Amino acid sequence: MQKEKRMRKEQKALRISLVGVVFFVVLALGFAIFTKSDAILFDGIYSLISFATALLTMRVAKLAERPDDDQFHFGYTTLEPTLNLFKSLITIVVCVYAAVEATQRLLAGGTEAAYGWAVVYGCLATSGCFVVALLLRKYGRDCRSDLVNVESKAWFVDSLLSASVLLGFLFAWGLTKTEYAHWAPYVDPILLIGIILLALPIPGRIFLDSLREIIVMAPPESVVDEIGERLRPTLAVVPHELIEYRVNKRGRNTYLLVHVLVAADFKLQSIEALDDIRRESSRQMKAWNPEIVMDVLFVRDKSLIY
Repeated sequence: MQKEKRMRKEQKALRISLVGVVFFVVLALGFAIFTKSDAILFDGIYSLISFATALLTMRVAKLAERPDDDQFHFGYTTLEPTLNLFKSLITIVVCVYAAVEATQRLLAGGTEAAYGWAVVYGCLATSGCFVVALLLRKYGRDCRSDLVNVESKAWFVDSLLSASVLLGFLFAWGLTKTEYAHWAPYVDPILLIGIILLALPIPGRIFLDSLREIIVMAPPESVVDEIGERLRPTLAVVPHELIEYRVNKRGRNTYLLVHVLVAADFKLQSIEALDDIRRESSRQMKAWNPEIVMDVLFVRDKSLIY
């Protein structure tokens, strides 16, 4: 029941993102044509890419909930980091291309734009994107969804882009009222380059985090240490010399492979008794993080661990 509730929240969050993207694509492209601003056009293209990837995200979110089958023996959750890697890579490529274009326009003498209307766009887009980003961030925490969390970060990037557009065009509009009006055309390409430099670190981090999951690297050390602190008490009933665990994050799931090196005086009562220990350990860990999947192996030969 709890899983179904989380799935409904995730799908609702992704639908909110999709509707928001459609609205802001139309808003940005309309204002870009009217104001002749490259910065607003880039904001619209960024939103258009978000629309395309949002459709994929909704599909992957449904697939990730499927159980393992003959094709995917460990389930479909690995599709999540793969999609996030793909989305971040597209964003990085678009940002680099836009930066090159803006540099060329800057060297060519800048771009004239209707700064007053650009300020109106900046106000609408900044406030709207921040609201959607905060809403998705709340949904992402509630349903523990990496897909929604990445969508939230994408909206936050979009809000930074829009805020930068707003501040830049306020400055350019002010310049047109002074004797420095001839510098105003340079604001648009400079603004676009600044936006890109501000936005690039976020998809860059998403790219690296997703790559870490795809190539089966361990999560950050702080995460692994916290898992160990919570895991050891759940196996304290077993006399042991060592508990060795390996962690792999696969999308929304966190997989634990646990080896318990039992003490010499450990007496095996029955396989069923070991199953009870495994179930209780898993229950306690899932109470902390419902997305944990774990295998617990009991060994006496230390060489079997390594």
